[in-house]
Amino acid sequence: MEKVLDVRLSMIAEEYPLPPIPHPYPLFSREFFRRHGRDLFACSSTWFLVDIVFYSQVLFQSEIYKRYLDEKGKADVYKEAIHVAWIQAVITVCSTIPGYFFSVYFIDRWGRVKIQIMGFFFMAVIFFIIGVPYYTYWTTPDHEENKWFMVLYGLAFFFANFGPNTTTFIVPAELFPARFRSTCHGISGAVGKVGAMIGSVGFLWASHKKKEYGYSKGIGMQVTLIILGGVCLLGMVITYFFTRETMGRSLEENEVDTETNQVEQHSNL
Repeated sequence: MEKVLDVRLSMIAEEYPLPPIPHPYPLFSREFFRRHGRDLFACSSTWFLVDIVFYSQVLFQSEIYKRYLDEKGKADVYKEAIHVAWIQAVITVCSTIPGYFFSVYFIDRWGRVKIQIMGFFFMAVIFFIIGVPYYTYWTTPDHEENKWFMVLYGLAFFFANFGPNTTTFIVPAELFPARFRSTCHGISGAVGKVGAMIGSVGFLWASHKKKEYGYSKGIGMQVTLIILGGVCLLGMVITYFFTRETMGRSLEENEVDTETNQVEQHSNL
């Protein structure tokens, strides 16, 4: 114990060395965008794109599978509400929640970027599969085809949460240095909510192929789902080319590397 007390604090090695003092520059300056513009673009744009898709599906699920419900005029309002709630509960329990658990388990094994690319990719594939032949799913009287539609639709929610709907929250909190971290995370989230508004309002208009129920004529559900698939592909491409991996690195390590590179770049100017 006496030997321990005799050791000076200055002799105890830090687990992570303190980052060197970077060249001071304000938020949104030219220097900020030169050093962090790519990361901010990657985080904001992918969050924007996934929220277009995710919120349009969460808020208007019943519009997508309304052919699975009773026809208008024949349905009891309360029974239909219970039916919609039951379908949403099944999708949540079987797809949405398991997607989160898969993300928690694999995120430090596969990495954020791989999971985000995979999620965007499978979401795009699913939206193309259910979008291109959308109306054929509801033509059979035995409802066999629309059961497959519901399975595929549930998988879209699974890969949303086992993918970009989870990782877009995590990546902005790990990429930026401490003095910009909260601000850049907030900016990314705010851009994402703009995507949520666009997805919600745009989907409600676009999904109606003809003027009905007080809504103006849009492009129809089939084309809308195909466009959402294209949005997912765009998110996959942006993730692949612009998003940096942070798996296996602590915030302190990222801070050291980021600030060290900044000091070296400034010293070379």
